[in-house]
Amino acid sequence: MKLSLALLISVSSTWAALPARADDIRYSNAATAACLAGAGDEAERRDCAGLSAKACEDATDDGATTYGMIECLRLETGYWDDLLNETYQDLLKQATAMDQANADDPRATMLVRDTLRDMQRDWISFRDKTCTYEYSLWQGGTISGPVSASCFLRMTADQYIYLASSWPGE
Repeated sequence: MKLSLALLISVSSTWAALPARADDIRYSNAATAACLAGAGDEAERRDCAGLSAKACEDATDDGATTYGMIECLRLETGYWDDLLNETYQDLLKQATAMDQANADDPRATMLVRDTLRDMQRDWISFRDKTCTYEYSLWQGGTISGPVSASCFLRMTADQYIYLASSWPGE
């Protein structure tokens, strides 16, 4: 899924000439991780999205610059993307086991693994197009980069939260 973050990376690299540098960014996953550890339901988990990026912006000297905001958002998006990928891989294993268990059941007309894979591929395309749309609304303005980066963070967090609670009994 990291490959599909091409738009975010290209937008981010556009700002490379600005004063802040990647090594000036003070980022930690701690705020988001602590929030997730204490969150109960999906709504509370959604409230965790953006906390580490905000802490990064506040802790980084140039965190309020366009480049600083994009980098902080990009770094937190990577955290959510790692959670999403780990959860997706776990679900693929569970889906494979379910498909094997249901192999002789005539009512099982589709493979869960295939539907999970197809859904996730379609979601990646949907996320990319949604964030491109949001970027296009602000094209030409410096806010377009942070808007797009925020979109990637929000949508990646939402997909992780969805997948993490999608399996029956979870």
